[in-house]
Amino acid sequence: MNLIERAKNIIVTPKTEWPVIENENMAPNSVITTYVIPLAAIAAAAAFIGYGVIGYSVLGIKVGGVKWGLYQALTILISAILSVLVSALIIDALAPTFKSEKNINKSIQLTAFAYTPAWIGGLLSVLPAIAFLGSLFGLYGLYLLYVGLPIMKKTPEEQKTSYYVISLIVMIAAFFVMGLIFARIFMNIFDLATPSIDIDSMMKNLK
Repeated sequence: MNLIERAKNIIVTPKTEWPVIENENMAPNSVITTYVIPLAAIAAAAAFIGYGVIGYSVLGIKVGGVKWGLYQALTILISAILSVLVSALIIDALAPTFKSEKNINKSIQLTAFAYTPAWIGGLLSVLPAIAFLGSLFGLYGLYLLYVGLPIMKKTPEEQKTSYYVISLIVMIAAFFVMGLIFARIFMNIFDLATPSIDIDSMMKNLK
């Protein structure tokens, strides 16, 4: 599997790429090591540069440095791996409820490739001021999940919408919960705190 080709195809032509993925017999560890980790690592590297080297300002207060860069990078990388695994386990456990195929390998493929836009969008973290645009691009993953779910899980048409909605909630929750958990852990490890706001300085910057 070519990382760049797969990422491009799943984003540009998901309707034809999901059947290709469904026919691949990829072990879970292979999906994680050859796709999730490299792609998330690229997003993590962008975040390290953006927050560790370039930095950003909060109401006139400069925030940045190596610790902030490492904090952002590690949070992205580790939460990416665990988000895929946790989402896949729950989606696979729910499969019989929606008359779908219970297959953990396919569930991991589904979640890993559906998260692709989130990691691609993470590249914009290299410029923290526009990083939010990357988050918006990550929403495209919702469409990828919608297209891929019936193909990867053999979901009947009448169960598709219900299974999709539940799977969607699971993936969004996993992504944000993992992010929040590891953000808190690494914030404590690197002894970081949310930048305090000096009201007087803020008012001077607004004048």
